[in-house]
Amino acid sequence: MYYGILGKYSPIGHHLVTRHAVISGSGIAGPALAHQLAARGWRTTVIERFPQARSEGQNVDVRGSAREVVRRMGVEADVRAANTGEVGMRFVDADGSPVASFPMGGPGESDGPTAELEILRGELSRILIEHTRETTGYRFGTQIADLTDRGDHVSVALDDGSSVDADVVVIAEGLRSTSRRFVTPTQVNDLGMYFAYVTVPRLATDDQWWNWQHAPGSLAVHVRPDNLGTSRAILTFISDVRGLEDLDRADQVAILRRTFADVGGLAPRVLAELDDAPLYFDALGQVASSQWTRGRVALLGDAAYTNATFGGGGTSLGLIGAYVLAGELSRGDDDRAALVRYEQLMRPHVETTAPQSIMKTVRRANPRTEGGIRALHAGARVAAGPVGRGAMKLAGKRLVRVAADDLRLPDYSDTVVQRAG
Repeated sequence: MYYGILGKYSPIGHHLVTRHAVISGSGIAGPALAHQLAARGWRTTVIERFPQARSEGQNVDVRGSAREVVRRMGVEADVRAANTGEVGMRFVDADGSPVASFPMGGPGESDGPTAELEILRGELSRILIEHTRETTGYRFGTQIADLTDRGDHVSVALDDGSSVDADVVVIAEGLRSTSRRFVTPTQVNDLGMYFAYVTVPRLATDDQWWNWQHAPGSLAVHVRPDNLGTSRAILTFISDVRGLEDLDRADQVAILRRTFADVGGLAPRVLAELDDAPLYFDALGQVASSQWTRGRVALLGDAAYTNATFGGGGTSLGLIGAYVLAGELSRGDDDRAALVRYEQLMRPHVETTAPQSIMKTVRRANPRTEGGIRALHAGARVAAGPVGRGAMKLAGKRLVRVAADDLRLPDYSDTVVQRAG
């Protein structure tokens, strides 16, 4: 499938600019980059291996400087209109009674599990694609087969037998990117925690809270609201077995049923929907690429940097990275130098935490025993009180630094094309 127009001219630098960027990945970072480049006179093509835009996905956050990015992109109103309506996160017992509640912070605050701008991944992707359809060519159902950097341009061979030339190629395919190999041999470091994301029918008893239920064995069930009339459930568990994300759906469903068979509360409702409900199964992973650019090819978003955060924090980094990359490419000098500057600007804000530290945090948040769950809940009650919230607000400034909250966005306003009408 192919739609969109290719080509906009820019008077930047008093000459016509027709540079072309090929972007692999139509999730969030890819269309965000296409939006920013098109606004600066670039011709943009987005390729995607799936046959159409993907509408599935759970909650993602727009935090820190990413809020300013969506404002500058002109999509803030659409993002707010598609907010999930989540009012905060709370731990609940198996009988559904609240244990400790953490409401969403006030406007502009980044601390807390629920962000001010909380949106489904599919909804944010839809918004970005809708805002780029008239300026970007989308080619679905194809992917990169090979790249050849010829010095002054890149030849891109696609798996459908066609080819296209580009001034730069940007790989924004996500954590499990297959095209990352054209820049770096870095592999995903799977950390031993699995997530099953399930869309379930909304019940009359569902509220606007992110409800998180723990169970012995480091099991957890989450149910969160959405803006589409359904609810979003997550089943999580920790295992020493690797590679479960590569099994077929039937085997994954069998594993989930066996693992959560004795868990009450929210679990039976989710298990009952597994045969027919939309399901996405994946492992918690981390990528820390030693290099993000090679010649005229760059990595963007989770393909370059994934801190293994839970809750969609990588979305903010993808949006910010797209903004910086587009701005640097539109400075008017050598594209390869622009890619290097992009990495130099972004890397200090996204340096990953050691895997051992991440798993310690994950295990503390998902206790193995009944005693561990009681201790976690007791600590959560304290943290949810007035004194605890004050301390969390201070700690939160450090915890959400992964979203580059302290990054002062460069000003690229002089590179934006002013179009009539």
